[in-house]
Amino acid sequence: MSTLHHSGQPIERLYTEHCAWLQAWLRSRLGNAWDAADLAHDTYLRILRRETEPDVGDARRYLVQIANGLMIDLFRRRSIEAAYLDALGNLPAGQVPCEETRMLAIEALVELDHILHALAPKARQAFLLCKIDGLSYREVAQALAVSVSSVEKYIAAALVACYTSLHGSAA
Repeated sequence: MSTLHHSGQPIERLYTEHCAWLQAWLRSRLGNAWDAADLAHDTYLRILRRETEPDVGDARRYLVQIANGLMIDLFRRRSIEAAYLDALGNLPAGQVPCEETRMLAIEALVELDHILHALAPKARQAFLLCKIDGLSYREVAQALAVSVSSVEKYIAAALVACYTSLHGSAA
């Protein structure tokens, strides 16, 4: 990897030489040109933010690695959105939130999903069992075959991660 130059030349070369290929590769996996174009664009934005470029012979592998991560994020977001909209379908018509509230809720759910997937698996499980399923710490400990003190640590780690995401740093 090398650092991008301020002139923008390396990113321009990377874009010129590989963008059409990347869009075709993404289109073959996503099934449509619109999502492929969006993810190709986001791939190059991510490279610009990182301020690095791949070695010449490694460009396509580097682009695929970034694009794969973006595809996973897209599929995860769509899954969350579909589950949320499905849950809204069970509400009486008068209780369905407006479009703006739905979009804000989806953004919050996507962010929470991102936070939870950054946790260790047992911490994520403990947090969900406690906060979503309403289990006590003792019940969570039994379900995960760990001690209650471990559950306390898992929940604390999850809460710190949520707080840090919301406020920028742990207290």
